[in-house]
Amino acid sequence: MAAQLLMMIPALGSFLFTFGTGVELIRFASLRAVLPGGGRPEATPHVEWGAALRDPRVLWPLAMDLGLVVVFVLQHSLMATALVKRWTTSCFGVLQRSFYVFCTALALQLLMRYWQPVRHGPLLWNAYTEPWDTWVPLICFILHFIAWLVIFSVILIFDYAELMGVKQVYYHCLGMGDPLALKSVRAVRLYSHLRHPVYLEFLLVLWAVPCLALDRLLLAGLFTTYLSCGHSLDQQDYLYLRAQLDKKLLVFSREEAAYGDMLARNGPARGKES
Repeated sequence: MAAQLLMMIPALGSFLFTFGTGVELIRFASLRAVLPGGGRPEATPHVEWGAALRDPRVLWPLAMDLGLVVVFVLQHSLMATALVKRWTTSCFGVLQRSFYVFCTALALQLLMRYWQPVRHGPLLWNAYTEPWDTWVPLICFILHFIAWLVIFSVILIFDYAELMGVKQVYYHCLGMGDPLALKSVRAVRLYSHLRHPVYLEFLLVLWAVPCLALDRLLLAGLFTTYLSCGHSLDQQDYLYLRAQLDKKLLVFSREEAAYGDMLARNGPARGKES
């Protein structure tokens, strides 16, 4: 039992590292692009596309950024295949999910740490000019805030501990097996089709920026393509999601009704005490 509990240490370490990477991702994808002084490129309206695409100061950062995105996509996709899953499971056992999440966070850290902004190329749009320099960044900030709020809410609904691999180790220590085996067939089918449950929100974060430089275009375009390839919901999945949403709304309405009845019987003061 003590040896099993020791496995919680790397699982929790992977969890904390991934959580920190998520916080860093907010800074990289949103705060740096939206807030003033976030390292945005200076406007270069007179740069022609032909000349820009021949400029080494543009090509080298784009090539570097492309390589970083390819590394992340290969890691995130290949390690999710059945063959690699079997190999990592044979090596790490119940820590397989924690190892996968750790490698994903590590690849994302490499992308964020070594990302090269293109400071000498043309801008597809630039709202940091009069009269848009106040309202457009503010609107983008609000949209990003709402998107990240929805992202973290959806992750919590989809069982954050299980996504991070902590629940698998906890269930193993209690002798309860794989938590995914306890889920319904429809839920497992949904998970297999929905690798990225926050598809639209990530697209909003990627594209809703006041200033779109070439490196941001590359990042948004490649990740939009990648997320679209992993998004394959069908009608049965939507019906299942609708049924689950209806169940949650029904439970919420029953709790509200029960609380209202309790207040009607006991009064507001006793309702608060309970």
